Amino acid sequence: THTSPLSQELEEARHWEGVRDLRPLNGNVRCWEGLLLPNNPPYNAGAFRFELTFSPNHPLAPPRATLRTPIYHPGVDLKGRVCQPLTSREHWAPTTRAIQVLQDLLLHLDSPDPQRVLRPDLARELQERPEEFRRQAEEHTRLHAEPRLDPSSP
Repeated sequence: THTSPLSQELEEARHWEGVRDLRPLNGNVRCWEGLLLPNNPPYNAGAFRFELTFSPNHPLAPPRATLRTPIYHPGVDLKGRVCQPLTSREHWAPTTRAIQVLQDLLLHLDSPDPQRVLRPDLARELQERPEEFRRQAEEHTRLHAEPRLDPSSP
């Protein structure tokens, strides 16, 4: 059977420890859903559901990552859109693998980058009142994020 390049990329990404429950949404291999598992506080208390949508012109056009779980983060807007230069038209390279997009996304969640801002108010808070930012982000994560527990553990 002929497997599409995206199916192969999905398999590759499934083996990475930064995601869980990665699968095609409604069986559509052009739209993936899964849970991202940040490594750093304040986000590592939860898991964040995301979608990665591939263009019909993949890999010539970049995919788009959207967070479905609300997150208190300067680089993610209220609609879950992510500031991700890697997937912008200017920076996208057809050789970039889906797993690299996910790794870049996770890195961005783990260490907010002042150059990648969609919510200037949160960026300012993070700079001027880091303790307050962290407290808010922790609370927000506690309220909104999904549990990280591995479903296969008892």
